[in-house]
Amino acid sequence: MKFRHALLATVCSSLFLTMTANAREYLKSEAGQPRGYSTAVATQGGKTLWISGQVGIRDEQGKSMAGDFEGQARVIFRAIDAAVKRAGGSMKDVVNITVYLTDPRLLEPLIPIRHEFWPEGNFPASTSITVHSLPFVGMMIEVSAVAVIGDK
Repeated sequence: MKFRHALLATVCSSLFLTMTANAREYLKSEAGQPRGYSTAVATQGGKTLWISGQVGIRDEQGKSMAGDFEGQARVIFRAIDAAVKRAGGSMKDVVNITVYLTDPRLLEPLIPIRHEFWPEGNFPASTSITVHSLPFVGMMIEVSAVAVIGDK
């Protein structure tokens, strides 16, 4: 009887470790990787964190980022990182982003910034939308995100 309990405990433990290791599966593509996104991200378990649209019109010290696209993007991704950290995760837990841009040409300069925040290449799934304008004068980008933290 003890052998069966030990065997069952070993099997359950192995299954748990396998599930933990595979809590996120990045479905990558040749087109997406260089541009900083995964085609899809499959998750299992974990705490889901829905992050509202983040803006970067001012940096953390209050300096205006109006008209500075790269500055706004970095402020936004730092804000997303801070929100995920407050919930107990990190940027690697971000599985989806929605990017709103005021000009489609801004997508190109966003690519290297995505690589800064996800240097290991496990990019979140991503949708980019061009809009006529955003809520503040000089605002060029807004990003919302979804993160899945942990495995339970």
